[in-house]
Amino acid sequence: IDADRWARTRASIPWMQRLTNEQDDSVRTLAAYFLHTKTITPLGGLVLDSDQQTRLAALCCLPLLCLGKAGLRGWSQVLVYPDAFRASRSHLDDSGVVHEYDEEIIGESWEAGPLVLSWADVQAEMDDPRAGACVVIHEMAHKLDWLDGVMDGTPPLPRSWQREWAADFQRSYDAFCRQVDAGNDTVIDPYASESPEEFFAVTSEYHFSAPQLLEAQMPEVAAHLRRFYG
Repeated sequence: IDADRWARTRASIPWMQRLTNEQDDSVRTLAAYFLHTKTITPLGGLVLDSDQQTRLAALCCLPLLCLGKAGLRGWSQVLVYPDAFRASRSHLDDSGVVHEYDEEIIGESWEAGPLVLSWADVQAEMDDPRAGACVVIHEMAHKLDWLDGVMDGTPPLPRSWQREWAADFQRSYDAFCRQVDAGNDTVIDPYASESPEEFFAVTSEYHFSAPQLLEAQMPEVAAHLRRFYG
C-alpha cells in the first residue's frame, strides 16, 4: 500500500490515531495481505474505491496486532451492503415448533463463510468513534472466536491464560446478565448479555471505541482485551 494511500487511510480511521509507528507498520502490512488474499464484494449497487477498500482492510486488521496473519485464516470474502440488510432466521421454541423470520442486521460472520457488513454503519461509527460501537471489530471478534473451532467467547490462547480468561469473562458475563435480567439500565450495550460469544464481541467494540468506559465497568475484561489486542 503506497505511502499516500496509507496516510489517507490512517487519517480516516479515528481508532488508528493511538497506534505507535511500529503498530501502524504492522497494520499496514496486514492490510496489504488482506487485500491480496480476501475478495471484497460490494452489493446492491455499492461501489468501493481503492481508498475505501483499504480503509475496510485496515479496520479488519486492527484487532490482529498480536495474532498477525493467523487471525485471517479460514475465510476468503467480505460482502458489503450499502446499508442494513435482511437475513433469514429460524428459532425452535420449547414446544418443538420452528419459527422462521427475517431480521434486519448490520453485520454477520460465519466460521468459514464471508464477513458481511453494512457500509453505512461502518461509516457512521467512524464519524462517532467514541460511542462504543464498531461493527467491523464486532464481526472480526467472532472470526477470532471461531479460530479454535468453537464459538464460545474465548479465542485461541495459551492454556494458562485461557483458564484465567474463561474465569474472568464468565464472572463478568454472569454479573452483567444479572443486571440486564433485573431490568437495570447498563452502560454497556445489553446485547452483550445474549451469549458469551456476543459478550466477547461487544466488549471488543468498547475496547477500541470506548476503552475508558470499559475499564470503569469491567476492569478484568478490559485487561484481558488490552493484552489480546495489543
